[in-house]
Amino acid sequence: MLRTLFISDLHLAPSTPALTAAFRRFLDGMPSDVEALYILGDLFDYWAGDDDLGDPFNAEIAGGLAELKAKNIALYLLPGNRDLLMAERFVEAARGTLLPGIHALDLYGTPTLLLHGDELCLRDEAYRRHRDMVWNPAWQAVFLALPLAERKAEIENLRRRSEAEKQGKDYALMDADPAEVEALLRTHGGSRMIHGHTHRPGRHGFEVDGRPCERWVLGSWEDGPNYLECDAGGCRAVEL
Repeated sequence: MLRTLFISDLHLAPSTPALTAAFRRFLDGMPSDVEALYILGDLFDYWAGDDDLGDPFNAEIAGGLAELKAKNIALYLLPGNRDLLMAERFVEAARGTLLPGIHALDLYGTPTLLLHGDELCLRDEAYRRHRDMVWNPAWQAVFLALPLAERKAEIENLRRRSEAEKQGKDYALMDADPAEVEALLRTHGGSRMIHGHTHRPGRHGFEVDGRPCERWVLGSWEDGPNYLECDAGGCRAVEL
C-alpha cells in the first residue's frame, strides 16, 4: 500500500549535527512504498535567502533531498516561519515542488489541508503583527536586497527577541485557535488538517458543521525525530 510522509520543524543547522545525521538516515532509509514526502515548514533553523544556497551545509541538505527523485519519491516543501524566504532556487536544487502557505489536496480520498501552523496562532497578537510584516512581499523585497551577512545578523536579532518574549507568554496563547482551525476547514471543505509549528504533537478529533474532522500536529525534531504517515487506511504518528 502506497503511503505519504509528513514532517516539519526540523530546525536544521550546522550547530546541531546530530539532527542533521538523523535527517540523512531518514532520507537514506526511505521505504520503497513511500510515494511522497511533504516538509511543512522550518526545515532549517533559519533561511536568509536562496543566495545562501552556496553555503556547504545548505547545499548538503538540498543534495540529500534531491536524491529522493532517483527513488521516485515526490518532494513538496511548504515554507514555515523560520524559512519563509525559501524560494524556487532552493526548491529546484532539492528537485522538489514549492507549495503555498495553505495547500489543499485529496489524500487517498480524504480532503486534507496542509499548512505550517503559525497561521492558526491568532491569540498571540504580537506574533500576528510580526507575521503580517515578514510575509508582506514589499518587506521581503527590501530585506532580500540587503547583503547576506546583514540579513543573517538581523535574523539572529529577531530570533533572540522572539525567544525572550516567549518566556513571558502563556503557552496556550501560542497554540492553535480552534475557531480558526474550523474556519479554514469550512472554507476549504476539508475534513483533515496537518500542520506543525506549535511543537505539541498529537491528533485532535472534532466536528465542523456536523462533519467528523481531525487535526494532526507534527512534532519538532528537537524533541526527537518523527513523522506522520498516511495511506488509504488513515494516518499514524511514528517516532524514529
